[in-house]
Amino acid sequence: MRTPATSVKRAVVFAGVLLFVSTLQADEVRVMTAGAFAETYLELVSPFERATKHRVVTGATSTGIGQDSIPSRLRRGEPADVVILADAALDELIKEGRIVAGSRVALARSAIGMAVRAGAPKPDISSVDSLKRVLLQAKSIAYSAQASGVYLSTELFHRLGIADQLTAKSQRIERERVGAVVARGEAEIGFQQISELLPIAGIDYVGPLPAEVQRITVFSAGVAADTKSPEAARALIRFFMSPEAARVMTKSGLEPMTLPRN
Repeated sequence: MRTPATSVKRAVVFAGVLLFVSTLQADEVRVMTAGAFAETYLELVSPFERATKHRVVTGATSTGIGQDSIPSRLRRGEPADVVILADAALDELIKEGRIVAGSRVALARSAIGMAVRAGAPKPDISSVDSLKRVLLQAKSIAYSAQASGVYLSTELFHRLGIADQLTAKSQRIERERVGAVVARGEAEIGFQQISELLPIAGIDYVGPLPAEVQRITVFSAGVAADTKSPEAARALIRFFMSPEAARVMTKSGLEPMTLPRN
């Protein structure tokens, strides 16, 4: 006959088994992400950890430059489970066998915007002509060393026919957010992915580049080939595709791929 004491003992043992299984299933997920997705990623870490019990370890919140770049770090063998980069960079890592083929998931579209120091007049950049005028009149210009700045300096300025006029007053920002440079007054205007401008204190966001000259970059996630936690890595990527993640992306200045385009 089952006694109350026996039932309690079995319940305690069962609870212990559940706790043990839960512990076994809780993995560590190491993440390296480009700066454009960093604010979204950082805000989603805690909800993901609460929902899954996995522990997220942040390896990078910026693509980086040279030997400090995410691709270079992966090539040196630094551990990662999930990597979030612009599509072109992630595709290269897939070709090299560093990201699992078929694991790439497009997360968000990112547009380029402009900012000025907080309190400064916000110039009109709503048309290509007005943008060109602002660039020529600006005393100093800052742009990112990443995808947005590469586009501006190697394509857009030339397309507008003003590359030579802008060279002397432009600076390429490598190791910090463009917004930080503008906030200190070291550049009158600055350009970067909108999601990287919005979090910076001391600046005012002006708006996106005109549609005719805008460059949209898609940021995607992939599972690292040498991951120690493949299931947890895929669970994190799935979480980035959730409605909660979509709301965070939108607030951060990104356009989530999981929602229809307006």
